Amino acid sequence: MRIAFLEVDKEEFNFFKKNLRNHKLFFFNKPLNEKTLAKIKEVECLVVFVHSQISREILEKLPNLRYILTMSMGYDHIDIDYCKQKNIIVSNVPTYSENSVAEHTFSLILALSRKLYQSIERTHHENSFETDDSLMGFDLNGKTLGVIGCGSIGKNVVKIAKGFGMKVLVVDKCRIPRMANGMGFEYSNLDRLLKNSDIISLHVPYTNKTHHLIDKNAINKMKKGVYLINTARGAVVDTVALVYGLKSGKIAGVGLDVLEEEKNIIEERELIKKEISNDTNLRVLLLGHQLMKMNNVIITPHNAFNSAESQKNLLKISIKTIKSFLKGKPINTV
Repeated sequence: MRIAFLEVDKEEFNFFKKNLRNHKLFFFNKPLNEKTLAKIKEVECLVVFVHSQISREILEKLPNLRYILTMSMGYDHIDIDYCKQKNIIVSNVPTYSENSVAEHTFSLILALSRKLYQSIERTHHENSFETDDSLMGFDLNGKTLGVIGCGSIGKNVVKIAKGFGMKVLVVDKCRIPRMANGMGFEYSNLDRLLKNSDIISLHVPYTNKTHHLIDKNAINKMKKGVYLINTARGAVVDTVALVYGLKSGKIAGVGLDVLEEEKNIIEERELIKKEISNDTNLRVLLLGHQLMKMNNVIITPHNAFNSAESQKNLLKISIKTIKSFLKGKPINTV
């Protein structure tokens, strides 16, 4: 089969070559454009990333196309409706970094609960080893963690929380009582979770329904002194409301790996592609942000996904997905 790969680097080239030896492969390290399109008009399979816009016009120029894999969770860069009309199967990579993000979530929780940032500042910058009440933290054991969204990442967060001896409340649109019993958490509605959680961690996708899920109204329902963690998507939290919650004392601390201003950054994978990422623009946004000036806020640069294991998983799942289609048994279809 003729397979074209867009937006892949040299190392990824070699991986796919090794695993697809009996097929004719075309490689391009840039997004799809008119020049590359002219070279792949006969391909039957297309592997892309989020910067390759697969519109109706593009699809009409690929008459032999039978399959598209996007190496991302998101697939709004592909005209799915027209693909269905043309009987073109589309797959994505729905998850590949669930362990990495869950572990990073607890890195943020522990940094806040044990005041690691302040401790490091004192020893590294003030050359002081004095311990006083300003560095007093709190134990996670016995505290209640509210997990909003219990998909693959949320489940791993629950597992880690139970290891710390935490009580866990979960809000999720899909309830599986057997899983709750087996993992030792309790399903809740959102209001109850907001009211009773000592720490709240967000693990929902960004949709119209989750836009500003955590707004001023939600914050007012929270327990005073709550901690909020967001490793999901920035716009799930209303930034203006978040600053209000911090300044009012309702929220004691925040750990963020994503920001609402990140709307111009589409997917995690592009953050480690030097030719795509633009750290300068993001840094300008961060430097002017009120949150950066607060000592009870920890912000990491959308790095929760970024482990060696998760990047290997992305390639493994991608090749498995391609091979499943080649065997006539497509998976991860959208």
